Amino acid sequence: MGDLAARSAAESATSMTELVMPQHANVLGTCFGGVILSWIDIAGAICARRHCGTTCVTAAFDDVHFHVPIRVGDIVNASAAVTFTGRTSLEVEVQLARERFGGPQEHAITAFVTFVAVDGDGRPQPVPPLQIDSDGERSRFEAGAARRRDRLQRAAWSRGSVSAAPTPPAKPRP
Repeated sequence: MGDLAARSAAESATSMTELVMPQHANVLGTCFGGVILSWIDIAGAICARRHCGTTCVTAAFDDVHFHVPIRVGDIVNASAAVTFTGRTSLEVEVQLARERFGGPQEHAITAFVTFVAVDGDGRPQPVPPLQIDSDGERSRFEAGAARRRDRLQRAAWSRGSVSAAPTPPAKPRP
């Protein structure tokens, strides 16, 4: 595990590019959603690992909405950045853009993925705090804290603990 000094989102920002090939597509020539989710997961995991300095495992995906079809021959550009850190988990925002060969990039998907830092035995480990350098980063951090509260409530509900108390809001770190 790396040290727990605060790290900026820029330090772990990740970009990834994929070309949609026939094996990625269904009979209509559009990319399988599962393939796209795996690319989101990979970009997010690389970003999380860079931030934490250790292996990170996927804990949750928030809602994922496909805004435009992604077809065979399209180029998919993923960009990932840490938006929120908790004690052992962190949220990564992954943006996907579709690029038609020779055309402009179009926003395709925004996904928020939660990762948990783990040691070699799979036990959760503390994550470095996110360094907040701007009002925009503070706003993203606070939105991430709100999404975390919502995720924890949904997780409690899905386990049958409907009466689980909400988590208090997280405070951004200076």
